[in-house]
Amino acid sequence: MPSDQYQPLGGMSDLQPPDIRLWQHIESIGRSLLERYGFDEIRTPILERTDLFIRSLGDATDVVQKEMYRFDDRGGRDITLRPEGTAGVMRVIVGGGPDLAGAKFYYLGPMFRAERPQAGRKRQFHQLGAEAIGEPNPAADVECIALQLHLLNAWGLQGYEVQVNSLGDAEDRVAVQEGLRNELRPLLGELCPVCRDRFESNVLRILDCKNESCRKIVAGLPPISGMMSESSRSYLAEVTDLLGHLGIEARLATDLVRGFDYYAHTVWEITHHELGAQDSLCGGGRYRFDFGAKSVQGVGFAMGLERVIMALEATGGIPPDLQRRVQVYIITQDPAALRENLVLAQTLRMRGFNCEIELRPRNIKKQLRTASRLGAEWVVIRGERELNEGTFELKNMRAGIQETLEMPEMIEKLTSALSIS
Repeated sequence: MPSDQYQPLGGMSDLQPPDIRLWQHIESIGRSLLERYGFDEIRTPILERTDLFIRSLGDATDVVQKEMYRFDDRGGRDITLRPEGTAGVMRVIVGGGPDLAGAKFYYLGPMFRAERPQAGRKRQFHQLGAEAIGEPNPAADVECIALQLHLLNAWGLQGYEVQVNSLGDAEDRVAVQEGLRNELRPLLGELCPVCRDRFESNVLRILDCKNESCRKIVAGLPPISGMMSESSRSYLAEVTDLLGHLGIEARLATDLVRGFDYYAHTVWEITHHELGAQDSLCGGGRYRFDFGAKSVQGVGFAMGLERVIMALEATGGIPPDLQRRVQVYIITQDPAALRENLVLAQTLRMRGFNCEIELRPRNIKKQLRTASRLGAEWVVIRGERELNEGTFELKNMRAGIQETLEMPEMIEKLTSALSIS
């Protein structure tokens, strides 16, 4: 039998204990903080019609052209595993009508891209994202950036850098694209093959190329803000002013673009030096989605959790103890005690205790070692004598103190010691 028979597909991973504890920790903090900012969770399907992503992301983007898991289902429909979360949320907004105007949603779950796996970038990866629907507003953009940084800080990550730029409003896009082409046309032969292909189809992505020769060319270009309207430049100035007012340090990066066509006005990226050459940690921006006669505007961000965890590991930001907490471990000495211990375990669990029970009577020393390995704070020991007397042996594992108690006393002591309400 081949050795990879029971391994996940390349670029995909199992999440299991003890690593899953860190994921749960991050997700729990994320949900709590997002709700504090007024966001409600939304869960969209993992499968969507392919045309949703082509229309939303742009048919010239790398994701649409090279990275989507796209196939026909049994009904002959052209469908795709979602490569990002925003498009599905926009579909909900458009279908929901005016009741969803001003909605604030967050999502958390797996995304899929058929790209070459590398550190922190998998074919199945997990994103936490947020979308705040509304007309262009510099204050809303700044609040979204502040929320994203608040999340990173709450997770224990420091040492990141915030970069911000503007792509102008939707009306500026043509002027910016033509302005860039005019600047780049004399240098077209010096661009890498990929950027030469992008010259007509997606010229803004040339600014994002990592090829060294292209980086040198881009460094000599005038800022694209000079190709925008005065109102767009004023919008960016207000964003940077408000960021400073909140004490958020952000570098104006004139070559910063985002990979999808739906972005307009403010875009930002957060990088971390511990991630190496591919130092992008997460980012976001303001967008406009056009669905025929309907359009949706808003601002949002997405955070790849694998990248966040990679940065936390590199900086020592992982909490030292994320082990599942066992408060009470019930030791079983004989079959008769097992029957009654099952009742006791359910009683404790119904009262809010995290409780484990030995379901196979065996040597008491071995059971105590199991309780210790699980980090149990208290152990309840019951055998024939305790059953006959209607008592319980309660042991504090930290203090090593053991005492004989009746049920009401034991429950009261555990409730007080473990702060169970």
